[in-house]
Amino acid sequence: MTLTDWPAMLGRTSFIELGARERARALLDDGTARELCGPFDRIESPWLEPQGVVPQSDDGVVVVKGRLDGRPAVVIAIEQAFQGGGIGEVSGVKVAAALSLAARDSRDGTPTPAVLLLETGGVRLQEANLGLATVAEVCSAVLELRALQPVVGVIAGALGCFGGMSIAAGLCTRLIMTEEGRLGLDGPEVIESEAGVAEFDAADHSLIWSIDGGRQRVRTGLADALVLDDVTALRTAVIEAVRQGVPAEHRSQRIAELRARLEALDPARPPEPADLADAWAGATPRKGAVR
Repeated sequence: MTLTDWPAMLGRTSFIELGARERARALLDDGTARELCGPFDRIESPWLEPQGVVPQSDDGVVVVKGRLDGRPAVVIAIEQAFQGGGIGEVSGVKVAAALSLAARDSRDGTPTPAVLLLETGGVRLQEANLGLATVAEVCSAVLELRALQPVVGVIAGALGCFGGMSIAAGLCTRLIMTEEGRLGLDGPEVIESEAGVAEFDAADHSLIWSIDGGRQRVRTGLADALVLDDVTALRTAVIEAVRQGVPAEHRSQRIAELRARLEALDPARPPEPADLADAWAGATPRKGAVR
């Protein structure tokens, strides 16, 4: 299915319109999904209610084990409708623990890849320091598992993936995005509030997607696949990403290449978003540069 296949687009089942639990189950083989630490276990944040925020009984993260293309897998989905997908102490620990358990199973002879459905603005403001600490645990757990089995990130919805969790996205073995998805370290509103509207106009949607959008992130090599907002298309892309296995070198390890890209740009004269991919295409590491 291509992005210009209109009959297929009109007949598709939107992945973006599903909640986190439905997204996770939609990716796994029929009849194999089993949720861990579900809402009836009432594992929720103790820090929200004292600040006047009604907690959610799964703390906004859904962990589902099952089979993907016939093999064991775990899907971890962030609920974008709760606190803007913000990560706190409990939700972050759920993500990190699920990844660590997948790594343990993989070492014990049951290879278990993971899929991260990333719809998050980053750390939850009500749990700032705790959230930052747990994001560090998530990143550590991604590094632990990706050495053994693929960790596939999916950024599908317009909420996107920002803040500390964008670092976790950058550490994924492979990253899949839709055209509607966004990825960046700082969100547009954060940049505007800190540097002014002249630096980044958070109301200019065309500008935002030309920089942070899925198409641009794939063009510039910061994501691997651009997929139509369709359950079947995304499931197929995830299966293919897992089948490719663990690469000899992850994107985040190509330090010399990433440094060469930065050095190819003049901060005083930044390129237009449409020209960035071409500007980076010719960037080559210096001889003797540390990888």
